Amino acid sequence: MRRITLLLAALWLAPAAFAQTTAPASDSLQAAPAASATGQPSATAAPTQPPKNPADKPSFIPAPVAFYEPETGFAVGATFLPTWRHGRDTTVRKSNGRLGGWFSQKKQLNLQLSHTIFTRQERYLLIGDIQYFDYPIFFYGIGNDTRKEDESEISYKLITISQRALKSIRPYTFVGAQYRFTDLRDIQSDSRNTTDGQRPNLLRTLPRRDTLKTRISGFGPTFIYDSRDVILSTYKGRYLDLQAIFNTKGLGSNYTFTRYVLDGRYFLPLGSNRTIWASQVVGMFHNGTVPFRELANLGGVSLLRGIYEGRFRDRQLLAAQTELRHHLFWRLNGAVFGGIGQVAPHLNDMSLDGIKLAGGAGIRFQFNRRDRLNIRFDYGVGSGGNSGLYFGVNEAF
Repeated sequence: MRRITLLLAALWLAPAAFAQTTAPASDSLQAAPAASATGQPSATAAPTQPPKNPADKPSFIPAPVAFYEPETGFAVGATFLPTWRHGRDTTVRKSNGRLGGWFSQKKQLNLQLSHTIFTRQERYLLIGDIQYFDYPIFFYGIGNDTRKEDESEISYKLITISQRALKSIRPYTFVGAQYRFTDLRDIQSDSRNTTDGQRPNLLRTLPRRDTLKTRISGFGPTFIYDSRDVILSTYKGRYLDLQAIFNTKGLGSNYTFTRYVLDGRYFLPLGSNRTIWASQVVGMFHNGTVPFRELANLGGVSLLRGIYEGRFRDRQLLAAQTELRHHLFWRLNGAVFGGIGQVAPHLNDMSLDGIKLAGGAGIRFQFNRRDRLNIRFDYGVGSGGNSGLYFGVNEAF
């Protein structure tokens, strides 16, 4: 276990050895008072504001959505990606939102409304997300050694609501609180047997309580250090996100459990902004009684592309991935990526033999150069007998 932890930490921290040390930004973005003839600050001098930049105006760009993923098949839809800045100070990073949805050939419906907002002088950071899912998925059971032939088809309707509010305590550093709510209902087996036609659908092997309508409601502290230059497509900077959320019956939750999340990222230009090395380490840990839908899972469009989302799920998760991004020509960029990860009921159950692998390559089309908004297409292969083409707006991390 210690070797795995050191391996994951090294993958995230190694690029720091090549980074140059820079002085932290000033605590205040407000201009200093003008000096009087005596050399003392004038009590009546008003702070100056930078002139308004006509090019720094909000954008609200609609983008069509058409893609194929292992989890969805072919899907079509639309998304709107507003970006804006609070105030005229260009050292305040731009806020962004996302409003959109898609419908797939597997009759899957996904709707999303999300936002990341930096207020004036980055005094506050607000992060929120509302999503609605209504579609069938493949379920392989619980654990790090689930089998491809045990693939079962299940479906459900799910609403998730999360909101985080954080206050700046020093440059790039925010502390605050978060609330998360999920409503899961209409869980059913869409096929009676597994793919081999012999064993019953794995949904029938879960505790009966996990197959009923479930509400999860939790509250907890959150910490973020974020020095990324641009949030949606980063060239340089660090990101560290620590969360703890306590789901209790007193908040209306049907289950009582605690979730701890660690998300660390590092971005480093290699010589110039034409080539970017990005890396990420993720940990998710649970204690208490956790329903199957709330378990940590590997795979999907963002974490270990090439492994089907939820192909491996359990109470504890450790994963790391790295990516090399390079500008090709015009508005096109390329990327190659790889990652490792593992799930287990307890941390001491993890071993080097249980590590899952994933990797691949992709193309990005930058449809908004000013705000670095990309549409990406990735092809990945991974452990568990899966591979596929992935569509996403902006980078995976």
